[in-house]
Amino acid sequence: MTTPIMNTLKEWFKDALTPILAIILAFFIGGIIIYFMGISPIDAYKSLIRGSMGSKSAIAETLIKAIPLVLTGLAFSIAFRCGLFNIGAEGQLYMGAFAAVAAGIYVQGIPAYIHLPLALLAGILGGGLWGMLCGWLKVRFGANEIITTVMFNYVAILWISYIVTGPFKDPSGTMPQTSAIAVTAQLPRILPETRLHLGIMVALAAIIFFYIFLWHTTKGYEIRIVGQNLHAARYAGMKPEYNVVLAMFIAGGMGGLAGTSEILGLQHRLIQGFSPGYGFDGIAVALLGRNGPIGIFLAALLFGMLRSGGNLMQMLNGVPVAIIYVIQALVIIFVVSEHLLKSSNRKAILTYLSRFQVKERGTKNHGN
Repeated sequence: MTTPIMNTLKEWFKDALTPILAIILAFFIGGIIIYFMGISPIDAYKSLIRGSMGSKSAIAETLIKAIPLVLTGLAFSIAFRCGLFNIGAEGQLYMGAFAAVAAGIYVQGIPAYIHLPLALLAGILGGGLWGMLCGWLKVRFGANEIITTVMFNYVAILWISYIVTGPFKDPSGTMPQTSAIAVTAQLPRILPETRLHLGIMVALAAIIFFYIFLWHTTKGYEIRIVGQNLHAARYAGMKPEYNVVLAMFIAGGMGGLAGTSEILGLQHRLIQGFSPGYGFDGIAVALLGRNGPIGIFLAALLFGMLRSGGNLMQMLNGVPVAIIYVIQALVIIFVVSEHLLKSSNRKAILTYLSRFQVKERGTKNHGN
């Protein structure tokens, strides 16, 4: 006789099976590649584990690299739950970092218990407004959010490159970076003799917010309904346009918080190109984590382990760090392939493409 707990465990195991198999298969293929490079895969993976979990410092570095990945994963997932593809977490990350640095530098003379939350809030608003603009363009002009979010990535990155070499450049240095933020705006270190900072608690709080908002609030329910069936949501009296803008604001806020945690916790100043692509990796984290809070956290930990352990694997075994990106890519390919093989997902993709084609034909006819 099955119980609700047993049913829940079965569903969890069913959802986790594909990502687990994808990870195993990706590491297996990565091991074959390493073997043909003349290097022992076992020794290489031992170094990978040692570099990511072999000491207190290694674990701290894994968690540090997982923090922005959790937040950018949430940035993609929240929008995805509303039927949107937010490819702009990288730009939202940069704009959030910009706003947080502005609050950290130009707001002075207030205690840390006010200044730090203010800088965090500024980062959320900076990324949130940047994401919300893409949502507004979609509901106002029908602009495809995939295109606008990608374009806004380049705008944000180039804007940061301009300000750190121009108006915001540190006058006392030659590097393309701003002055340091005030100590009262910095995220404190929480583990002695490591770089691990309070940003890990910020990421956990964001996961809790993600879960409570989407599954235990009216607006979260509306966002999920809009993502599942736009016409049903409209028929039920919901406002899809409002929910699209709201979802993109929250998604952008998560992306902005990723950049904020990186700056306030580690860099303490805005630096040109400070993100190694956390916004794009967040998409992979969300897909691997099945857009769920626990899955996103575990996927971010995995990617954090790969990033932190990859350096030691290169130093001790001579394995190029590029192998880490190959393994990441293989994991995502296998996970996405499983989605595409499902008939329901194939139908959804075909429906989306047919709507896109109809919309394109309508635009051409209108233009003629």
